[in-house]
Amino acid sequence: MVAPEQIARAKIDSLLSDAGWVLQDRDQVNRNAAVGVAVREFSLPAGACDYLLFIEGKAAGVIEAKKAGVTLSGVADQGGTIKTVINGMTFDGATTDPTQQAVRDALIAFMAATAQAQAEATKEAQRAGIEAAREGRPQAYRGRKPSYSREQMNLVRDMLASGSAGTSEIAKASGLTRQTVLRIKGDMVEAEAALARWGL
Repeated sequence: MVAPEQIARAKIDSLLSDAGWVLQDRDQVNRNAAVGVAVREFSLPAGACDYLLFIEGKAAGVIEAKKAGVTLSGVADQGGTIKTVINGMTFDGATTDPTQQAVRDALIAFMAATAQAQAEATKEAQRAGIEAAREGRPQAYRGRKPSYSREQMNLVRDMLASGSAGTSEIAKASGLTRQTVLRIKGDMVEAEAALARWGL
């Protein structure tokens, strides 16, 4: 039988991933891997937390897995306490006062909206910076170097065109990961363009 906390962790993993967070285990932390990074079972002076959230490399909050906890307000509704790392704000889930509950829920929603707006503004600024750099030097920002060679790309394209093999078989034959084959399959034009940008 699966423990309720494991079910909650699987749901939290899914929600964080769907929202664009990069999930990492505590033994392989790279808090600058993305705008939002969630590290599982991170050790803090007060003990391990289920998830420590980093925004742009800075600790921003903690999530504790609860049985039916889907959202921050859901955790609070179950009597859980939500504590922010940066400014030390604490939201008490045990309160029964409707006014305090409304204030708590409004502040949580405001913090979530602020974080989302900041992430979108950062992405937009990054896009503008990349475009400005490309104007003078087309090779200034080429994006991530493809994890596949021209030969692997040709093999994947040919096998996909023939329709004789599935993704796993193509991955095995080409020496690529299944995810890379899916990425190439999903946008063949961009896959070719990435090779061209890198002169491959």
